[in-house]
Amino acid sequence: MYENMDKEYVLNTYPRNYVNFKQGKNATLFDDKGKDYIDFTSGIGVSSVGHGNARLADALSDQVHNLIHTSNLFLIEPQAKLAKKIAELSGFDVGTFFANSGAEANEGAIKLARMYGEKKFKNKRYKVITLEHSFHGRTITTVKATGQDSFHKSDFSPYPDGFSYNKDINDIYNSIDDETVAVMIELVQGEGGVEPFEKEEVQKLAAFLKSKEILLIVDEVQTGVFRSGEFLATNLYGIEPDIITLAKGLGGGVPIGAVLTIHKDIFEVGDHGSTFGGNFLSTRAGCEVLDILEGYKNSGELDESFIYFESKLQEIAKAYPALFEKVVGLGLMRGLRCFENVDLSTLINRAFDQGVLILKAGRNTLRLLPPLTISKEEIDEGFKRLDNAFKVLS
Repeated sequence: MYENMDKEYVLNTYPRNYVNFKQGKNATLFDDKGKDYIDFTSGIGVSSVGHGNARLADALSDQVHNLIHTSNLFLIEPQAKLAKKIAELSGFDVGTFFANSGAEANEGAIKLARMYGEKKFKNKRYKVITLEHSFHGRTITTVKATGQDSFHKSDFSPYPDGFSYNKDINDIYNSIDDETVAVMIELVQGEGGVEPFEKEEVQKLAAFLKSKEILLIVDEVQTGVFRSGEFLATNLYGIEPDIITLAKGLGGGVPIGAVLTIHKDIFEVGDHGSTFGGNFLSTRAGCEVLDILEGYKNSGELDESFIYFESKLQEIAKAYPALFEKVVGLGLMRGLRCFENVDLSTLINRAFDQGVLILKAGRNTLRLLPPLTISKEEIDEGFKRLDNAFKVLS
């Protein structure tokens, strides 16, 4: 019934699997037939505190019964609280602009960088350098910022100019010219194969850009909010970017994006805005999610989950050497790099049949992004089901 309704009335922009999930409990989902699935995707890194989280549900219910939205023309108490909490957890003296998604956050970061280029230099600077295999969003500008040709369809052209791509970090230095205003990178390329960069090369780049007064933008839409083990992957890498973007896990499922910057005086009133961004509901969600995850981190449970998940991931990689080349990623943003002759779709479908959800990424990689609150029992069950799925393929 609902499959036909979807096909008739919803635009066909996704390769749908027509399972109908009705309920969730932490890292376990239940469909309308009562079948359970271990969720190693968390809605592509969004459901950071799991499904059906009672604390988040209670906070949202309380907020809905009072105020959902007024607009940014008035004080929004949970927005102020969330901005303060983000600054405290990041360890940086940042101001935050709230949007509705990662793409919007990256748009805001690019606008901020270009305004910096206008105000800071005698001759306007506007060019932004990104990396091959990067992913920064689906809007016209963030698609252009994405370093993957498959996203640059001629159907959507012409694209905004001022973007270029380098193969790796070491190539960036020679690409900078007197119109370059910023370099935008992910510390772990999620869509690009769950590929982390080396800490030393990132630190070297950050120091170089600072010496040249060129902005470093770090896209933490997927790596942020404790997915790397720290609040920001930036903290893990020991750098201080000029701009950081967040989204996905920040709202635990409620749409929210954020632009963090140490340059608090670049934007002035009217330079940027969002009707829904930072409203009562989304920022109340963000406050509750950060409180939950901060407690989880401080208790040691988060690090224990990371270590245990890593051990199970290494076990399954070793068990199927004909399928998997290596384990990639960090924290609970992980991947199994497959050999080129291995078909990702087949692996994902087999896993689904066994009741475990996984994702694909670039470089022929299976991507695993479980809720950060996943239990040891759910990890065990998920990998047991993966083992059953892969047995018939090895």
